[in-house]
Amino acid sequence: MSKRIVCLRHGQTLWNVEQRFQGHSDIPLDETGIAQAARAGSLLASLRPTLIVSSDLQRANDTALALGRLVRLDVHVDKDFRERGGGQWEGLTREEIAARWPKEYADWEAPDGEAVQDVADRVASAMRRWVAKLDDDGLLVVASHGAALRLGICELLGLPEELWPAIGGLGNCSWSVLQEGRKGWRLLEHNAGTLPEPISSDDKPDAEV
Repeated sequence: MSKRIVCLRHGQTLWNVEQRFQGHSDIPLDETGIAQAARAGSLLASLRPTLIVSSDLQRANDTALALGRLVRLDVHVDKDFRERGGGQWEGLTREEIAARWPKEYADWEAPDGEAVQDVADRVASAMRRWVAKLDDDGLLVVASHGAALRLGICELLGLPEELWPAIGGLGNCSWSVLQEGRKGWRLLEHNAGTLPEPISSDDKPDAEV
């Protein structure tokens, strides 16, 4: 018996479609996103989660609630599962960002935004904090955001930052599964639940291809 974490990215929003950096902006799911959340919930319910936690942003919280209703679990909210803060980039498209901040765009470092290591640390710390509440065979579902989850996964796995690009991005309402072992955490599945297709996320472009 071992503890597991399902890292579930939220469903589609209009800003995803428009390729706008969302960050901490509280953008709701669109109609497609609502349907994606319902589908993901029906699939993940079969895993019998024992604890569900979400970001405080509504696109992630509503995705979590779709699962919570099916398995009759309350959804806890933790601000530490928020997306990476985008600073001056929030609300802007990729094209607008690249035109105004070519150097920062190449480095994917938004002016006044969060550093990747800071995001990785807060998300991984939150995962550890919540998974500590599980029984030995418990399953935690974390409903969060593309960049936040990828960075948190890399930190939890103990990967050095230069290897983080090896872990690709997460599609809307796709998920990754982590399992705790004797020597730490291992990645069992990544970006599961969707067919391969272009990913629209706040994550670094290299992580999305």
